[in-house]
Formats: sequence, structure tokens, C-alpha cells
Amino acid sequence: MTVYRIPDLIAHKRDGLEHSPEALEQLIFGYVAGDIPDYQIAAWLMAVYLKGMTAPETAALTMAMAKSGDFLDLSSLPNTVDKHSTGGVGDKTSLVLAPMLAALGLTVAKMSGRGLAHTGGTIDKLEAIPGWNPVLGDEAFLKQAREIGMALVGQSKNLAPADGLLYALRDVTATVDNIPLIASSIMSKKLASGAKTIVLDVKVGGGAFMKTLEQGRLLARAMVEIGQHSSRNVRALLTDMDTPLGHMAGNALEVQEAIATLRGDGPKDLLELCLELAKEALLAHGFSVADAQTRPLEVIQSGAALEKFAAFVAAQGGDPSYVYHPEKLNVAQNTLEITALHSGFLERIDALAVGQAVLVLGGGRERKNEAIDHSVGVEVIKKISESVTAGEPLARIYHNHKGLEAAKTLLKHAFTLSSEKVNAPTLILDRVY
Repeated sequence: MTVYRIPDLIAHKRDGLEHSPEALEQLIFGYVAGDIPDYQIAAWLMAVYLKGMTAPETAALTMAMAKSGDFLDLSSLPNTVDKHSTGGVGDKTSLVLAPMLAALGLTVAKMSGRGLAHTGGTIDKLEAIPGWNPVLGDEAFLKQAREIGMALVGQSKNLAPADGLLYALRDVTATVDNIPLIASSIMSKKLASGAKTIVLDVKVGGGAFMKTLEQGRLLARAMVEIGQHSSRNVRALLTDMDTPLGHMAGNALEVQEAIATLRGDGPKDLLELCLELAKEALLAHGFSVADAQTRPLEVIQSGAALEKFAAFVAAQGGDPSYVYHPEKLNVAQNTLEITALHSGFLERIDALAVGQAVLVLGGGRERKNEAIDHSVGVEVIKKISESVTAGEPLARIYHNHKGLEAAKTLLKHAFTLSSEKVNAPTLILDRVY
């Protein structure tokens, strides 16, 4: 085996040359083991930032990062599928999509994260359901996934530890905004999570990390190519995040909206996105186009997806009565409405401002492990292209007094009205396979 000197690897990338998989493994494994200092990895990251990486090289980096820790072995489970969103406001998609896929005969056995900054996390939302527990032992996790088709837990495993180390360094060396490094960060955890199929929701717009469609396409293509090099089925949708998804942002509120969608009463955009993501998962598993088009809606209409969600909640210690009576969930009783100053048509909703409003109310966290208030949030009452009369409410704040003035200020500037009607935004912007 060739032993590579770290200064040579830095120079190699500085000169725009391609690393071998073996070189990348030595670099990543050595860093995780503590044998390579931060300053050398920082120099290498800047070289990658400036010179880029080829698709095979990015795939090799991702696999080395995935192999730096534990792997989930899902080989005993049928039709395994994982879903990842790059983060947005009001994005409660996993709460709807996972039970839909389980009702369709696929297996969703995944680790999900908590929210940070203006983006919410699936685990935080689920913890708004009394008793629900994000911790399962390995045997219980696999047993539940096999029996119900769905198990979601917090990130308790040592999955891709190289990613956490590299991201902390990227954060302080101005090397975060780089497509190969972003793609390898996301996909290293997905590869280590063990699913055969991975469906990606790449958010694009003001409330997302990818601000432009071009950036989103580059990231989606990089992640799909990583999957192809790693023998996984990876399909990506690029979706709009200039405006919040659905009407609700905030943990308990989003659970209520997700349950409404599973009952067939949810907002049009959330249902559309879940149906499209489910279709991609079915196509990746070899279902016919006709079945992929029709079956996801059938499990909503029949109530099968809702029943799966209730079974999942109960299996992880939650009270399933909240699934059938979501109005019982703890939602802040104090409300304040943001009203229109004049009449017109809603032209723009600043998704980032809505997310930041939830954050200052206490519904999000700025540091990991910070406690949050599951009961607070924002309801976006009007959607883009709808008519608005002066004095009519645009949004409703659910609060416990904390951060109320800051939230009001954010939301007063979040809505833009036009004298002429504009078209509703296109939700699905592109697809990458």
C-alpha cells in the first residue's frame, strides 16, 4: 500500500490534480484518528475549494467519510428507502412521506436530525407528540422497521464522524460553500445509513441554502453521481423554497398540518411534494409508471398512510390518540395576527423571515442541544397569488411572549403585495436522476 505524505496531497490538489481513492482514505482516516493536524486539513480544504473535485473523486471522498464510522446494516429489510431534504421552512415532508412509503410496501428505516437556525428538524417535530421517543436499540430498530415499515430515530450512531470534524473546520476556514464538499457531507451520512434508494429534496430559494436553481442543479447532480458510483439508486427533485411549504412553521403546528395531509385535508403544495417524492421512490424500486402515479394518493385516500403513522408513533412510545385528535397537541394559546396595510395580491413571502420568526419565538435553536419550545410558531394564512383586503390577516403568530416583538418585525416585512395578480410559484423546479 502506498503511504502518502500529507504535504504532497495538499500540493496535488493545489495543482488541480485528482486524488486516488486510496489517498483520500488515508487523508480522512488519518484525520479522524487524530494523526493529521487541523492546519494541514484546512490547507487541503482550501485547495479543494479553489480547484474542485471530479465526480469519481467526490464519490471516493464521500465513501471514505462514510467508512470513517459505523454503517447501518439494513440488508435484512425489504425495499429500503431514505429521504433527505437540504432544509427549508415549514418542511414537514418526512412526517407525511415516510408513512406513505411504508403503506406502499417500502421500508423507511432512517436516522433523522434536529433543527438548527431557521430550518426545522424531523426529530424536533415528532417530539411534540407526548411520549414519542427518538431512541431505539439496534434490534428494536430493525424489528420495528420490519414489522411496521417505518422507524425514525435520532442520530445516535457514530455515522460518518469525518463529516462533523470536516464541517467544523470548513465553518471557520470559509470553505463551506463548495459543491463537492456539501455533496460529500450530505451523502456520506446517507451512504452510512444503509438504504438502497435515496430520494433527495433539494430546496432552492430565499429560505434554502441553495439560493439559485443553478446552484441547486449542481448540488443535485453531484449527489446523484455519488449514488451512482456507490451502487445506490438516487433521485433528486429541486423544489421551491422562496415561500414556506404549507401554512405552518413550528413543531406542533407542523405535526398538525402533516396529520391533516395524511387525512387528505392538508395544503395543496405539501401534498403535491409528498406525492412526487413517493413517485420517485417507487420508480427507483422498479414500480411501473402507472403505479407510481396513482398508488401514493390511494394510500392517503384509503387512510392506510395515517394508520401507519399512528402505528409508528405508538411503537416508539407516543400516544396515538394525538394522531387521530391532533387538536390535543400543545400549541401556544397566545396569538397575534399580522395584517395587510392595503389591498392587493400577495406577490412574495420571505421564507427566511418566517423561519427566523419561529427561531426568535423559541421554536428553533441557534446552538446544538439548545432547548426549544415545541408549542410556538407561525401560520402563513395567505399564499402567493391570493387576493388580500386591507386589514385582512396575512399571518398568525403563536407565542409564549418570548421574542414576540422581534417576530412581529420580521413578519411585517415578510409579505409583499402587488396591485396585479401574479402566478403561484412552481413547486417542482427540476428533476435529476
